[in-house]
Amino acid sequence: MPDTNIGSTVESNLATAQDDWSVTAAQLDGPADQKETEYQIADWTTKYGYYRQIPELQAAIDAKATWTVGKGYKADETTTLILNELRGFGVDTFNTILENMIRTYNIAGDSYAEIMTNDEGFLVNLKPLDPSTMKVIANRQGVIIRYEQTTKTKIKKSVGRKFKPEDILHLSRNRIGDEIHGQSLITAVEEIIKMRNEAMADMRLLMHRHVKPVTIYHLDTDDTTRIAAFKAKADSANANGENLYIPKGAVEVDTVSIAPNATLNPLPWIDTLNNYFFQATGVPDIILGGSKALTEASSKIAYLAFQQTIEEEQLYIEEQVLAQLNLDIDLEFPASLENELLSDKAKDGPVNVQPNETTAGEGQ
Repeated sequence: MPDTNIGSTVESNLATAQDDWSVTAAQLDGPADQKETEYQIADWTTKYGYYRQIPELQAAIDAKATWTVGKGYKADETTTLILNELRGFGVDTFNTILENMIRTYNIAGDSYAEIMTNDEGFLVNLKPLDPSTMKVIANRQGVIIRYEQTTKTKIKKSVGRKFKPEDILHLSRNRIGDEIHGQSLITAVEEIIKMRNEAMADMRLLMHRHVKPVTIYHLDTDDTTRIAAFKAKADSANANGENLYIPKGAVEVDTVSIAPNATLNPLPWIDTLNNYFFQATGVPDIILGGSKALTEASSKIAYLAFQQTIEEEQLYIEEQVLAQLNLDIDLEFPASLENELLSDKAKDGPVNVQPNETTAGEGQ
């Protein structure tokens, strides 16, 4: 007899069912008391794997790179002649080299290219380097004094080449404080990607169970040979989408179906995670060709916010090219809504705005 004594009831302990959520503590790893501080990315293969295997992440990072380079660079005649000769690994252009480096520092936090010059000291090529092999070394004051490129041998990593700071074009994403390296975009979206993939796996299982529900066959025999023969026929029929013909009374069939409201629908959660993902990457869904319904006004706001982000990125690239290569370039934004907004304003008529409503602090 089963135990029906109400006093034997056991209370579940939910305290250990789920850990309280917390943020992992972090601190800057800039130069301290030691003579030299070095940095080398430790998880490049993991981050690169995310980029290669998560389509939305790859699309977002690629969009940042292509939109930042935009229609390409503009420069004076001398600078244009120099940059037009750069070939990277042989088939590159200066625009594709920049795209490569922007894509890389979004993945790794930093990107590097060897600055190659002729005997007269003039720039003749830029060769992008594998970020996983590059080590940045700074002195006690936090100034980068050299770069070292480690070998790719699996047995032991050793220093292969050393570079002076002026021999490396070094771009960093979102450098913080006194750190000598940037921050990977993937770090901010990694947990979102994991949760989204879990939800997608749940959705896949749910779809599989609805489309091909679990079937239980009650056979009128306990002979293992006959059961195995029936199983082979049933599995073959299910796999091929064929009918199965069984003598009446020989088999009873139960289908384990899922009630419409018995399982949580993961789609709203996936949609929420998608929104978090696009917010974290700074690339609106509409830029990547998303089909989410947006009003015209919402679309313009999203586009203008993205435009501001890209123009800031372009400014950073222009400044670094000038500071590290001594070349003045101007990256042109691919497509702006400014003219359309001016047209909308003309249609709507003049807006009565006081000066102190448009410029903070002026007129006070």
